[in-house]
Amino acid sequence: MTGRFFDSRWVERPGHVEELDGGLPQGFRAAAAAAGIKPSGKPDVALLVCDRAEATSAARFTRSGVLAAPVLLTQERCRLGGLRTVVANSGNANAATGKRGLDAAVKMQGAGAVAGGVAPDQVAVCSTGVIGVPLDADTIVRALPEVHARLSDTGDAEFLQGIQTTDVVEKRASLRVRLGAGMVRLSAQAKGAGMISPHFATLLCFVETDAALDAAACDLLLGATCARSFERISVDGQLSTNDTVILMASGASGVRVEGETEDELRLGEALDALLRQLAVLCVRDGEGARRVGKVIVRGGHHMHVEAAARAVADSPLVKTALNGGDPNWGRIAQAVGMALPGTAPLPLDIAIEGVPVLSGGSPVDHDVVDLAAKVGGTEVAYEVGLPGDGAETEVFFSDLGHDYVTLNAEYTT
Repeated sequence: MTGRFFDSRWVERPGHVEELDGGLPQGFRAAAAAAGIKPSGKPDVALLVCDRAEATSAARFTRSGVLAAPVLLTQERCRLGGLRTVVANSGNANAATGKRGLDAAVKMQGAGAVAGGVAPDQVAVCSTGVIGVPLDADTIVRALPEVHARLSDTGDAEFLQGIQTTDVVEKRASLRVRLGAGMVRLSAQAKGAGMISPHFATLLCFVETDAALDAAACDLLLGATCARSFERISVDGQLSTNDTVILMASGASGVRVEGETEDELRLGEALDALLRQLAVLCVRDGEGARRVGKVIVRGGHHMHVEAAARAVADSPLVKTALNGGDPNWGRIAQAVGMALPGTAPLPLDIAIEGVPVLSGGSPVDHDVVDLAAKVGGTEVAYEVGLPGDGAETEVFFSDLGHDYVTLNAEYTT
């Protein structure tokens, strides 16, 4: 891993967190290999194993009404508080594939159990890729012995390659976290670049720590941090069939993190920063994206600020203006008005990169040339004020350009 992980101005690295060059926390090993699912010949089967019997876990999944077979299987047949193995493939989503798809997911789970040396209900199954194409699970079963032989506590980069599809930006981090009770490690590998909307994305994310946590603490931490990260992003406003985020805690460091303690807060702060930066990277990677936008909406009702923020983030007009570095605030006003229709004009406030352009529904004089320069960077901030006080939300979103259309127009051909 090269460069600095926490490179967004919107995500601050906590002072008790140190970035490492790579590797997994104690108790974890990972690897990947090519099984031939991807025409490119790149790695497409990945395995993550926790060697500790006392491991705990938590998971979050897509809210799509069309759930992929691996999501259904993992939700219904897995011991979600005690996952110890993940078997994943890329190049095929195994979604909208009926009973044949469920049979393939079961076969993957069984082979993963053998490879991980655990019970089948401790194996999560994940897939990503093209929807509606039957998955040949036998290719994965045949590849897993090779993957197992390659398992290593430095296999996180290889594992990441095995879950990527259209990703260009690397989404991986290894951290050391200083707690009052001692040092623990925290690492994550994620993929996601398109079919991304709040309520998750075409997103797989696997998070590992060697802290000792009970299952309830795992679930609390993952839920709280997902709400501030992967629930806050949009590339194209499209909800995927396969989204899965899993946190596993091996306990191998010997450092126990109890609930409602300072150590839980500090670990939560580290996890929050980790997932927020990964979320920004997913948006930055938005299939041809040039820029990342962040819209903050403030006002008097949570439903209103949420609707307005998502309307701005998903507006093709706002996104194309962002792509062109055009501070066209009229498109922001239009998006908010579409989300909150009414009989009287909204007294909106709008600011771009801290420069007020609309106040109480009336334009504000500003230096147009200076503002155009401010929106020419890689990250652009928008603020919207609605009538009233008390509610606030944010969404990170990508721009929309020619490359997105080209990639998705030719995705299966």
